[in-house]
Amino acid sequence: MASATVFEAKTRLSELIRKALAGETVIITSGRDKKPVVRLEPIEPVKKPQRLGFLYDPNFKLGDAFWEPLSDVEMGIASDPFDEVIRAGMRSSESDRDSE
Repeated sequence: MASATVFEAKTRLSELIRKALAGETVIITSGRDKKPVVRLEPIEPVKKPQRLGFLYDPNFKLGDAFWEPLSDVEMGIASDPFDEVIRAGMRSSESDRDSE
């Protein structure tokens, strides 16, 4: 275990950091009684958050169509022509069930 006063730590900071990174406990003391006030220790490296899907590929580009305005059907303003076909099919199947 290494220790140093605040004054010594100012002049030997690089050395004390190297010792802490090597796994040695480094204590900084203060005052005449050399009371321990700080422990120098390495921090764990910060992990980058994992990016998912297309965000993971830095070369991914959105096509020009992505930036074009949405159609009325896509916006839900107008009905899709196939909606009527589906509704008609549902009505006929309901009427078939009712007649049974």
